[in-house]
Amino acid sequence: MTDDAHADTPHGHGDGDRTGTIVGVLTEAFADLMAADPAAFRRKYRRMAADPFAFYRGTACLFYADVARREDRWADERTGRVWIQGDLHAENFGTAMDGTGRLVFDVNDFDEAYLGHFTWDLLRLAASVALLGWTKALPDGDIGSLVEVYVRAYLDQVRTYAAAEPDAEWSLRLDTATGAVRLALLEAQASTRFALLDGVTVVEGSRRRFRHDPTVRVLDAQERAVVEAAYREYLDTIPPVKRLGSMTYGLKDVVGKSGFGIGSAGLPAYNLLVEGHTEALENDVVLTMKQGGVPAPGRVVDDPRARHAFAHQGHRTAVSRRALQAHADPWSGWCRMQGGPHDGVGFVVAEYSPYEADLDWSQLTEVPDMAEVLAQLGRATAKVHCVSDVDQPSTPLVDFQVEDAIVAVVGDRDDELVAEVVDFAHSYAARARADHALFVDAFRSGRLLGASA
Repeated sequence: MTDDAHADTPHGHGDGDRTGTIVGVLTEAFADLMAADPAAFRRKYRRMAADPFAFYRGTACLFYADVARREDRWADERTGRVWIQGDLHAENFGTAMDGTGRLVFDVNDFDEAYLGHFTWDLLRLAASVALLGWTKALPDGDIGSLVEVYVRAYLDQVRTYAAAEPDAEWSLRLDTATGAVRLALLEAQASTRFALLDGVTVVEGSRRRFRHDPTVRVLDAQERAVVEAAYREYLDTIPPVKRLGSMTYGLKDVVGKSGFGIGSAGLPAYNLLVEGHTEALENDVVLTMKQGGVPAPGRVVDDPRARHAFAHQGHRTAVSRRALQAHADPWSGWCRMQGGPHDGVGFVVAEYSPYEADLDWSQLTEVPDMAEVLAQLGRATAKVHCVSDVDQPSTPLVDFQVEDAIVAVVGDRDDELVAEVVDFAHSYAARARADHALFVDAFRSGRLLGASA
């Protein structure tokens, strides 16, 4: 590992230089969105100011500006271009209903997915574990042991795939998950589509529409027509094998919606209410249509094949979802706006599922319970890496067996990789805590132009 892996100030020395780096990276990444919706970024930045982990969640772009400068001895011509989740922190896992109708626990955010070093996902997750451990006042030794559990489980699952187990067969399900992960799946199992619809829609006579509350924006006729045209384009991106019955897909209502989560602040979005597989009102489906953004790894990776593979960022996000999921959401797709305030911009479409439940890390306070979760997250990480390779004919950017490539580059050096990831987790978590304080000072003093007020 080079000294850069520990460098507190990758582009200089001292707090002043590091503040300049933070401001510069955030401004470059978010300038257009800041200009379009400065209020959204004030909200985003105030949420990031709450604590170091919230700051870390919102600054994947800063993480890659730093990590791209590290020497990575585990990256070669294959392991340096694995399809990665791109923002793999501890809270980007959760439950979902996969394309076969099975409840699974897996990565649940694909906005930053791109080609990159397989180690980058490991490092980002490990640093997030160190930050969470710090908020729980865990000793460094316990934090290191938790990161080790995660990395060793990852490597064990990769080797399981290399030994010929089909990549898509294993998943964290009700019959394979344990501890807090299984509890999250049980919570999702108890959810219903009716409860979700009841929360975001109302029924007037025989027609369901979205509730009009402060979280949504009613569209004028012109903008609605543009969104409806984009929806029709999106329908053509659903693969024939994923198409549902002929009665499905009728569009019932559309509203504007604010971006979702810290990472999506400022991204234009819409909610769409569509007909489900029957005319029964309780079978209606809610879709999200959100502007695709430039993925954080894409800011530091120069991969011509990836750069030219996608029509727009919404296309990239949807294809990434299909690549990283063994049995993708049958509603996943993309479109481009033609006209209106977002003319020419690409959007990604997915279901707003009633079966999504996040892991509640606030309830995990004991090291053994956290270790049980992290062992499962390590295997889930291995799955998304290994399932998104040559075995996915619809996503041919990775034309080799990822598991074979990782096994070849790691060899018998598991201990070395584990030690390196643990070391990085400690050092980068400390860097993130210091960066958080610098960010708060810069935000308060008006240095984050376009967001400060």
